[in-house]
Amino acid sequence: MAALWPWLTLAGLGAFHGVNPAMGWLFAVAFGLHRGNHRVVLLSLLPIAIGHAIAVAIVAGAIISLGVLIDQQTVRHVAGAVLIGWAAYHAVYGHRHRVRFGMQAGMMGLGIWSFLMATAHGAGLMLVPVLIPLCLAATPAREITAAGSLPVSLAAIGVHTLAMLAVTGSIAIAVYQWLGLDFLRRGWINFDWLWTAALVAAGGWLILG
Repeated sequence: MAALWPWLTLAGLGAFHGVNPAMGWLFAVAFGLHRGNHRVVLLSLLPIAIGHAIAVAIVAGAIISLGVLIDQQTVRHVAGAVLIGWAAYHAVYGHRHRVRFGMQAGMMGLGIWSFLMATAHGAGLMLVPVLIPLCLAATPAREITAAGSLPVSLAAIGVHTLAMLAVTGSIAIAVYQWLGLDFLRRGWINFDWLWTAALVAAGGWLILG
């Protein structure tokens, strides 16, 4: 059971990212409403997922590269400091630097937008506390190596992205078909503060854990 917890955490973070309207479902609904076709909502999910996965993969690649060059404790402290710094930036400036794409962007533009949004929000950074122990467990010597960490990192990205895609798709379809966008005005939670708190918690876990 202990071996499953990192994977369940990755799936949980994927679900958390999927619930956040900034990660894609709101844009998928807007695309569908603009073009008057529910199939567009479903088609929009693919570039959203790909863009998100690439943003996470870049962070995973950076962790593997750093882990090969320097010791794991330094990697944890550096990653933790970056997470907390990113949280501070997001809290102060995040609302001013929104990524904006028009409804004519197309599917490729939507993928680029998803990548930029995930990067700007530090979505990949949030996975670092889970990726590091998974990469360490992938080798007998419990060291981060390119050969041992790459397969497990790809699997981690896959699990996270599939969970994110499932939640994003479910919410997008529900909002498009039944709920409508009016419910956002009636009581949607403030994800900016929740996201910032999650970044700080992940950074603290890396530094103190």
